[in-house]
Amino acid sequence: MNIYESLADALADLRKRGYDSDFETETMGLYCGDLDMRLDPEDFHVTEIYRFEGNSNPGDNAVLYAISSSFGIKGTLVDRQGSNNTNLNAEMAKKLQHHPSLERRYDP
Repeated sequence: MNIYESLADALADLRKRGYDSDFETETMGLYCGDLDMRLDPEDFHVTEIYRFEGNSNPGDNAVLYAISSSFGIKGTLVDRQGSNNTNLNAEMAKKLQHHPSLERRYDP
């Protein structure tokens, strides 16, 4: 896994590596507005996780997920709430939970 100075650097590198769709969370899955595509939890895998934590402002915290779908679509999900988003169903929360083998943590 790579080491990044910032969330912007991580996003730029993932885009270079083909993660070019932007996903957002929904209660039951992920949604990509550009493709008008919804993914259920069984339709995607989290391949990398990067956690960025601000020293002084909790609003600077973000989790970046690299997502690969079973349909060949690759993209990213930026979650500023972390996996503590209470709007997710249990299956989605489990899918986005802490994956120690995939996660890198950054404290600027």
